[in-house]
Amino acid sequence: MQTDLFQDTPTTAVATSMAAAVLTAPKQVEIQEVALPEPTATQVRIKLEGCGLCASNIPVWEGRDWFTYPISAGNPGHEGWGIIDAVGEEVKELKVGDRVAALSYNSYAAYDVAEATSVVKLPASLAGKPFPGEPLGCAMNIFKRSDIKAGQTVAILGIGFLGALLVQLAKEAGARVIAISQRPFSLDIAQQCGADELIPMNDHYQIIEQVKDLTGGVFCDRAIECTGKEWPLNLAGELCKERGRLIIAGFHQDGMRQVNIQLWNWRGLDVINAHERDPQMYLDGIQEAVEALESGRLKPDLLYTHTFPLENMEEAFQALTNRPDGFMKALVTM
Repeated sequence: MQTDLFQDTPTTAVATSMAAAVLTAPKQVEIQEVALPEPTATQVRIKLEGCGLCASNIPVWEGRDWFTYPISAGNPGHEGWGIIDAVGEEVKELKVGDRVAALSYNSYAAYDVAEATSVVKLPASLAGKPFPGEPLGCAMNIFKRSDIKAGQTVAILGIGFLGALLVQLAKEAGARVIAISQRPFSLDIAQQCGADELIPMNDHYQIIEQVKDLTGGVFCDRAIECTGKEWPLNLAGELCKERGRLIIAGFHQDGMRQVNIQLWNWRGLDVINAHERDPQMYLDGIQEAVEALESGRLKPDLLYTHTFPLENMEEAFQALTNRPDGFMKALVTM
């Protein structure tokens, strides 16, 4: 076949690089142009629409002795969602164009790659909606471990994104919910999510007396601690009834804790560490979160209070750390 060398032929530019946030030092972030990641045979590449910011990012942002900088491009973003734009040759269940949430770890960037087994498809009914899969799935898993039933009284300590989602799930299950939190704004959010009682988290013994009065001296069937701090963890134990269940949902990664084992032992509490480490459990939770959003059990939209473009990543980290008034959950958009 002859080819006309002078014929105009359309060409498609293939991207070889992308923008990504790079933590070059504590409290220093640069948006750099880095190589576009290529999926392996078992992976997919995702053109990201956005990524949630997680409180677990704060230590690497602030700096700790055990971190080495610069951090890999896009890290520690792990709440990404977007559209698959490339698949490895062994991937059969996913295709280019699928909208997905993924367990991947470099999602403060325009693209990220993930194992096909670490991806959850998003249905058309959620088109256009943000979906930070990891924390939504985490809420579902914690709720499952809490074993909340209709008619129970549940205290939730710390109404951030996770605590607010748990208020929604507990109310949907038919529980009476007592929300305890420091910020007036977070208590307003708890009320919008269905909380029956609102208590400012200020004085330890005053809170105990308030909950005692609200429960006729019996205290709570369940107390879920979502703060990651020692004082609220011990307070949560005080709020549990005899043979109640204390659920640790907070991120306790900044040192040792002293807890009142005597109280826990005397009351015969079930103490549940609700953090999952099995990737399959994370994925199951994300799939359940998809179904919960479709059914209306979860309504996270009012909790997405701050949005930042990728180029404003430093501002996003500062908001995550300082939690300005009205802050609940921040998303980075690509």
